[in-house]
Formats: sequence, C-alpha cells, structure tokens
Amino acid sequence: MTAEEKTAIEERIVEVLKTVYDPEIPVNIYDLGLIYNIDLQEDGSVDIDMTFTAPSCPAADFILEDVRTKVEAVAGVTSATINMVFEPEWDKSMMTEEARIELGFE
Repeated sequence: MTAEEKTAIEERIVEVLKTVYDPEIPVNIYDLGLIYNIDLQEDGSVDIDMTFTAPSCPAADFILEDVRTKVEAVAGVTSATINMVFEPEWDKSMMTEEARIELGFE
C-alpha cells in the first residue's frame, strides 16, 4: 500500500472511531482521548491501543466490540486487534478542546 493509501485508510479509521460513544458520555471516544495508538500494517491489519476513563467501565465490552466491528468494516482494513491499556492513565487533559467544552471543562 502506498503512503497515500495508508493515510486515507487511517483517516477513515479515525472517522469511524468518532462514531463510537460510551453510553454514559455524550462525546465520542476519539475526542475523549481514549485512543492512544492506531498502527496500520501493510497487509491491512490494524492494532489499536485504547483506554477508558475508568478501569471498571461497565460498558467496556460493548465499546471494544463496537470499535472492532466498525474498524474492520473500513475499506482496506483486513482485521483489527483492540488492546485495552491503562498506561498512561487517562485524564481530562487528553480530550480535544471540543470535548472539554462539550463536557463543561472549559
């Protein structure tokens, strides 16, 4: 895959990640800063490191499956592995400015 193709696929992955929400928070997981890394390989497989606002998130399984399903549906992606990580620990500074405004932090 060319550099342009890889960039286009990565942009589509970000677009679909912005459609995934924690049912308790009205901001998507990407703008919340829960996505730490997107690693797209030449064969179309993608590894995503993500976290949650709290380790005991009751919707974790639902959110992880939603991420995997939506990312695997992106044209050019052959498979998706979603890794739940807690280092570094998430805090509100990881949110986009828009997310902080939406949630009343600014």
